[in-house]
Amino acid sequence: MLVKTNAIVLSKIKYRDNDLIVKCYTYNRGVVSYLLRGVLKSNRGNSKVAYYQLLSQLQIEERYKANQSLQYITDVKLDVVYKSLHTNIIKSSIVMFLAEVLSSVLKEEEENTLLYSYLETAFKWLDYEQEFSNFHLMFLLNLTKHLGFYPDDTNIDANYFHLSTGQFETIKRDYYSISGENLTILKQLLGIKFDALNTVKLNSKQRQSFLSMLLLYFELHLGDFKKPKSLVIFNQVFN
Repeated sequence: MLVKTNAIVLSKIKYRDNDLIVKCYTYNRGVVSYLLRGVLKSNRGNSKVAYYQLLSQLQIEERYKANQSLQYITDVKLDVVYKSLHTNIIKSSIVMFLAEVLSSVLKEEEENTLLYSYLETAFKWLDYEQEFSNFHLMFLLNLTKHLGFYPDDTNIDANYFHLSTGQFETIKRDYYSISGENLTILKQLLGIKFDALNTVKLNSKQRQSFLSMLLLYFELHLGDFKKPKSLVIFNQVFN
């Protein structure tokens, strides 16, 4: 059965000599993996490797077969033509890092149009903007809405935030109770939109500390989540 859908590239790995396995987040069916035969030896039609850069937004036609782990793409074109996402070295380091996170945390093979729309809009914003130092922090924080553990801001004026419960609390309970700069940054980021990100002024040390806290938050709420391998390189390039 031929099916058309939009898709965002999450990862790609070489398979045999000339093939690729590409994992995408699709509008219609969530996470889907595709086998691209001969893509590394041909520059014709849908075999162009350039289409499958990380976080590329595509329109694809697939030959879908239920209960098959790898699907096949019969036609592909770009849905969004990025201007800077893959050419700006800082943005491309963000792309590599976030793609690895998304590839790890997105597992559902079912439609989630709200999540797809969030990813689509966020990456368009990053591609367009010139000031994006805090984008990855905001992106990961908002991603938790779609993963089911967005911070509960009911008691946002409290002096601590507990990473394990996801709630603001009045007393420090243990190691996972955060305060200080990371608490202040969390409160600043909660509820604002990407266009207001430039109002949050952080230095590289503060960004790294808050990112470490966010990744720990992910670990506590997603049992099989591990810190991305690209984190070290990301911190070196970005900061």
